[in-house]
Amino acid sequence: MPFTNNHGIRYYTFDLFPAEVTHAVFTRQGGVSPQPWASLNVGGTVGDEAVRVRENRYRSFAALGRGIDSLFDVWQVHSADAVCADAPRDLDAPLLQADIILTDQPHVTLYMRFADCVPILFFDPKQGVVGLAHAGWLGTVRGTTSAAVKAMRERYGSRPENILAAIGPSIGVDHYEVGPDVISRVRESFNSAADRLIQSRSGKTYFDLWSANTLQLQEAGVEKIEVAGLCTACHLDDWFSHRAEKGKTGRFGALIALGG
Repeated sequence: MPFTNNHGIRYYTFDLFPAEVTHAVFTRQGGVSPQPWASLNVGGTVGDEAVRVRENRYRSFAALGRGIDSLFDVWQVHSADAVCADAPRDLDAPLLQADIILTDQPHVTLYMRFADCVPILFFDPKQGVVGLAHAGWLGTVRGTTSAAVKAMRERYGSRPENILAAIGPSIGVDHYEVGPDVISRVRESFNSAADRLIQSRSGKTYFDLWSANTLQLQEAGVEKIEVAGLCTACHLDDWFSHRAEKGKTGRFGALIALGG
């Protein structure tokens, strides 16, 4: 089953990844935060108290058997910029701005936060590399997913056909209404393929983030892709959704690391 419950921490995993990869997309269950962040909020900029956010992060890492001292995270800014981590992040140093993080070091745990945007997890079993990316609409049209594959090729010598990629729980097309500015950017980025990614009905237009990121992976040469197909806005018992909860919500975490 894709969901696991470990000491009250409920998280989602992908069948695509072998046991040698530790990974999870955490639900909102099992933490200490009150409403509107109930309960496993790991976002430090949404109004929750820092002590609760830290406890939720500790619980998340402990559920996967990873030490919090292995953490490497970034300040997510809806970019297509990548950072390669050779060591855990110095917690006293400023966060680097990026939306792609990669490592080939087993003592590093890559970690990001989400609340509708798309988590994309990567593993290259040939080169021993894992990656994590964050793609909302802006990151998607900027090519975050394609940039992640490119960075794996350039830094670690990964061949796209060897890369396993997984698209995690995020907002589904039925709940992701967008305006003319976003539609224009989608058409500019995806050209003729944009018609497959934009749905119009009842005078409203919707953007399919899952299909858009899948398409980018395929065009980058990735052949093995798993899509969770879970909409954050549809399942508020499990996921935080910025759109469905009108901005008054938390952030759920995702992590990946080498080593089972």
